[in-house]
Amino acid sequence: MEEKIRTRILRAIKEKVFPGCVVGVVRKSGEVLVLPFGQFTYEADLPKIKEDTIFDVASITKSIPTACLALKLIDEGKLKLEERLIDFIPEFKGNYREEIKIKHLLTLTLEFKLNNLSSYKNEPAKKILERILTADLKKPPGEGFLYANSASILLGSVIEKITKEKLDELAVDSFFEPLKMDRTIFWPLKKFDKNDIVPTENDGWRGGDIQGEVHDESAYVFMKAGRTVGSAGLFSTVPDLLKFLEMLLNEGALDGHQYFSPKMVHSMHSNQLGSLDQYHGLGWELYQPHYMGQYCTEETFGKTGFTGCVVMCDVSYGVGMVMLSNTTYPKRKPRQEHINSINEVRRDIADIIFRPRS
Repeated sequence: MEEKIRTRILRAIKEKVFPGCVVGVVRKSGEVLVLPFGQFTYEADLPKIKEDTIFDVASITKSIPTACLALKLIDEGKLKLEERLIDFIPEFKGNYREEIKIKHLLTLTLEFKLNNLSSYKNEPAKKILERILTADLKKPPGEGFLYANSASILLGSVIEKITKEKLDELAVDSFFEPLKMDRTIFWPLKKFDKNDIVPTENDGWRGGDIQGEVHDESAYVFMKAGRTVGSAGLFSTVPDLLKFLEMLLNEGALDGHQYFSPKMVHSMHSNQLGSLDQYHGLGWELYQPHYMGQYCTEETFGKTGFTGCVVMCDVSYGVGMVMLSNTTYPKRKPRQEHINSINEVRRDIADIIFRPRS
C-alpha cells in the first residue's frame, strides 16, 4: 500500500496537480501511517513537506470542528435537531424563517438565493453577514440540497450563541486539546512560523502568497474583522486529523474520553436525505464515489477542502484516511478542471487505502 501511494502522489506532483502533499491512514486499532511528499512550492529551494506540516484545510472546517461541535451539543441535550434557527438567530429575516431548523443546517438542505460568498470579498464582514441574514430561499427548507458556506456560518453562530464561547476557542476546549491535536488552529500565525505552513495561492487581490491566512475569501474578510466562521479557516496536519478520525472509528471514544455517543457517530454516516435521492449524513458528506473511490460504501463519510484536502472514514472497514495538499498553488485552475484533477488523485488514493484486503 505504501509503495502504491508513493507512486501515485509522485505522479501527481510531476503532473503539477500540487507541489506538496501528506497522506495518512489510521485503523481502528490505532495503527497509523503518515507519508509526506514534495515541497511547499515548485521552486527548488523551498522547504520540503514533513509529516506534521500545517495546511489550510478549507471546507473540512465545516465538519471538523463546526458540525461536530453542534452534534456534541445535541448529544449533551443543549441543542435539538428540530429547533428553529430563529430561536437562536432571530436576526435572520429571509423567507421561510419560521421553518428553518438545525437539521437543515447540518444537512445543507437550504437553497439560498445568494451568489457564492467569495464574490462579495470586497465588502466588509458586516455587509456579508447582512446578506446571509436577509437571504431568501428558492424553495422550502428540506426540499433541496445546496452546498453553500452560508449554512455553516449560521451553524457556527448558533453554536456561539448557545455556548457563549467563540467557535475557535470552543473547538480547542472540546476537541483539539483533549485529543492532543497540538498543530490544529484557526489563527496559525499566533503560534507557528510561516515556514511551518504551506502557501495556498499567489493572489493579486491579497498581494502575493497566501500563507498562514485562510484561503477562502469570505472567511478571510470575517477573520480580518476578528471573527472566526464555521465555513473555513481551520489549519491542521495529517497526524492531528487522524486522531480525530480514530476517535470516530471507535464510536466517539479515544484514550478514555467519550466525545460522542455511538448513536451520534452512527448519525454521521447514516443517510439523512433518502427522500431527496441524495446522500448526506449529519454534518458529513456521505457516499461520494467521485472522490471517495470505487470501494466506498453507503456509510463512507468524509469532507473535502477546496485547497486540495480530504478526510474520509468508514466504520465498517475500520479505516480512515487524510490527504492534505495545496493544489491551488501557485494559481487555482478553472473550477471544473480544478475539481476533476484533485478528485482523480483523491479517488486513486482512496482506492488504494480502502481496497478490501484478501
